[in-house]
Amino acid sequence: MSTVTVEHRGQIAIVTMDRRDAMNTLNADMVRDLTAALDDLDGDQGCRVVILAGAGRAFCAGLDLRGYGDDGADEHRGAMISSFERQQDIAGLARRIHGLRQPVIAAVNGAAAGGGLALVCASDIRIGSADSVYAVGFIRAGFSACDIGVSWLLPRLVGTGRAHELMLTGRKFDAGDALRYGLLVDVVEQADLLATAIATAESILANPPLSVELTKVGMWAAVESNSFSATVEFENRQQMITAMTDDRSEATAAFLEKRRPEYRRR
Repeated sequence: MSTVTVEHRGQIAIVTMDRRDAMNTLNADMVRDLTAALDDLDGDQGCRVVILAGAGRAFCAGLDLRGYGDDGADEHRGAMISSFERQQDIAGLARRIHGLRQPVIAAVNGAAAGGGLALVCASDIRIGSADSVYAVGFIRAGFSACDIGVSWLLPRLVGTGRAHELMLTGRKFDAGDALRYGLLVDVVEQADLLATAIATAESILANPPLSVELTKVGMWAAVESNSFSATVEFENRQQMITAMTDDRSEATAAFLEKRRPEYRRR
C-alpha cells in the first residue's frame, strides 16, 4: 500500500503524504513513494501546479526514529555505505521538489519538523494552518542541524540571523512566527487550508505554462547567482524565449479581449 496519494484536479495535482498514524514521518516506504510520485508528475504535461500536503494531524514530523524500515541494508552493503545511501535518498526529496518543473505549494497542517521542515523550505510557496508548528528538529535528535538542504534554504527564506538561531536551538515555532519570519506567505484556518492552496494554484494557472516554468527556474537561479549582470542576461534570454511562444500572443489577446486565456504550451 502506497504511503503517498496523488489526486488530480484539472491541471493541479494534490500530493498527500499518508502515514497518518505516525504523523507522516519519513521512512523508506515514504521516501520511495514520494520520490516516485514527484518523478511521475515532472513528466506529466497535464500537471502545471503541485500541492504538497500531509494527511491527518501533521504535515510531516521528520524522520521516523522508531525505524527507517530498510532492515538488512547494513548487512548487505555495510553500515557506512547503507547509511550514506539512505541519507542521499532522503535529501533527494528536497532536491526533487526544488527542481520540479511545476511550482510546488506546501499546504502545512500540524507539525513540520526536521525532514518535514525541509520539504516546506524546498517548496516554492508555503501556506500554513493556524495550528501548524515548525522546528529544525535534527539537532534535538542528536544530528547536525544542517540536513536535507535546510542550511541553504532556511537562511534564504528567513535571513541568516534567524536561521542560525532556529538551527542552533532546534526550538519549535508556531505559524504566527513562521509568517513573521517570512517562511510562510499566509496563515489560514485548518478548514480553509486546502482551498487556499488550490486558489493560489489557480492564480498560477492564469499564466502561460512555459512562463511559469521558466519563472521558477529563473527565480531560484537568481538566488544562487552571485552576479547581477549574469542574472539580467539570463532574464533577457527567458524573455526572448517566452516572447516567441504562441501562448504569449494568447495571453496578450485574452487580456485585451477580457476573456480567459486558452494555453497550449507552445
